[in-house]
Amino acid sequence: MNINANLTTERPTFVTHLECSWTGEIYEADRPHNLSRAGKPLLVRYDLDGIRGSLSKEALAARPDDLWRWRELLPVRRVADIVSLGEAATPLIPLTWSVQELGGGEVLVKDEGRLPTGSFKARGLVMAVSMAKTFGIKHLAMPSNGNAGAALAAYASRAGIRATVFCPEDTPEINLSEIAFQGAAVYRVNGLIDDCGKLVGQGREVTGWFDVSTLKEPYRIEGKKTMGLELAEQLGWELPDVIFYPTGGGTGLIGMWKAFAELEAIGFIGSKRPRMVAVQAAGCAPMVRAFEAGDKTAVRWEGAHTMASGIRVPQALGDFLILRAVRESGGFAIAVPDEAIMAAVESVARSDGLLLSPEGGATFAGLASRKWRALYEAGGSPCRRPVLRESFRMRPSASF
Repeated sequence: MNINANLTTERPTFVTHLECSWTGEIYEADRPHNLSRAGKPLLVRYDLDGIRGSLSKEALAARPDDLWRWRELLPVRRVADIVSLGEAATPLIPLTWSVQELGGGEVLVKDEGRLPTGSFKARGLVMAVSMAKTFGIKHLAMPSNGNAGAALAAYASRAGIRATVFCPEDTPEINLSEIAFQGAAVYRVNGLIDDCGKLVGQGREVTGWFDVSTLKEPYRIEGKKTMGLELAEQLGWELPDVIFYPTGGGTGLIGMWKAFAELEAIGFIGSKRPRMVAVQAAGCAPMVRAFEAGDKTAVRWEGAHTMASGIRVPQALGDFLILRAVRESGGFAIAVPDEAIMAAVESVARSDGLLLSPEGGATFAGLASRKWRALYEAGGSPCRRPVLRESFRMRPSASF
């Protein structure tokens, strides 16, 4: 018997419409959508006044501690459409010793490796697949550097939905095997993740599959924003001073920024916001280049290369949303070389026992860099409580 009331109790829902993130054009909710007519991501909008009158902090605290406790702020309307593998809230782990040589301070790691399929990608894909089930979609497809494909495969299998995943040619065999074992068709592509994305788009007309690529449907953001919802509650409804986020497609950064606005609108937090820092690899840093140039959008990064394949995204569809969140928060974008990423992974593992992924290592490398300190101090007060967002744990058989 399932005793998790979050998965069995019908609750009021508050989705009102979808909105083009570029033009503000309104789209009907409760039907499948990809991009807006402007070719930009759609955002889910809610009756926030209604949520404010319906949900209290006390009611929230009494619920099981998982992703689905936030049902009023999520798009899935019926419990029958929830596809779950047990998405427990992920812990905040303090770095005790690693930060001593940086001058101390309180640094927390949000360990997303505790989620199903071992990656924060589970947050986005559980929501996308649940909505696909709602709409009766039979076949989903996406490009992936590995972890998102595994999450799609797992949740699609759970829902009885067919899945197809395209991966860059250098994707590690362990990732490809994980995707295949969990029931998806997986193909290597001679190119990078945006080349894989082109194949997904080209195949829609022939196969009829639904494209769940990053930001090409509205609901992965809604799953990813639960990182921000959890973070606020875990810190007693006071947000951290700064969040370092390893940024490829940037859905999590965008989602957290959306979460904070919604939490303020329903009265759960005040107007204070963390400074959002988009961390990229030096070998693939289109957001950093655009941020430093003062541009609103980012040009494709040619010859992208980095050991942190999860942030090897030469061109992000949500570039303007990433840059907007970074600038509105008073944050910045920073690039770190692979050598610093590797050193960060080794340092945190030896000092604090956390085996970070290369993407997670990038965030610590960003924190440790002198450049970040100069950029941060240029913007105001010293940082007391930064949070590093760790996307997934290193699998034992993975190699650099």
